Amino acid sequence: MQQVCPSQEFRQKISDYILTWEATPGTRESYLKAAEDLSEWRIARNCGGLWDAPPLMLTATLDDGWGYGLEVIEKLAAAAGVQIHSLGLLQHSETIVDACRNLNPDLLGLTVLQFDSDDDVANIVKRLPKRTRVVAGGAAFLHDADFARRTGTHIVIKDGSVFLDFLIHFDNVQGE
Repeated sequence: MQQVCPSQEFRQKISDYILTWEATPGTRESYLKAAEDLSEWRIARNCGGLWDAPPLMLTATLDDGWGYGLEVIEKLAAAAGVQIHSLGLLQHSETIVDACRNLNPDLLGLTVLQFDSDDDVANIVKRLPKRTRVVAGGAAFLHDADFARRTGTHIVIKDGSVFLDFLIHFDNVQGE
């Protein structure tokens, strides 16, 4: 069984990336490189991540066929020690809800690009297990300030820095 990383040291390493990106906004490449560096750091120390019991995050896109943002979030989450179950791209809301009900994840990571996806996102959020928090990003959230409220989305992630900050403060026993 892997050990939890020295909490302060690992959190500081993650915080250093966040501070770097506050000074100069991160790019897809810098986020992926950070995920690789964090993963290598953890492996070299035989560390499991930020939590004694790692949270489970299910990921999917509703209307994004490229998945660049989703890839960044999956890699950063895995680097922090989150267990990832990826449903993949262009998933139907029913598929996402069924998977969440079967797996009971702590987090559901969604990418939503289209502004007419309100009903699908709201339907997903309403039908999730009580413990599951929706962590979402994409154009619909970034360009429509009210999209998250209308759909009941719990956390909006605008970039990798915000996501890492969310993770270092995430308490994975919140829904139990």
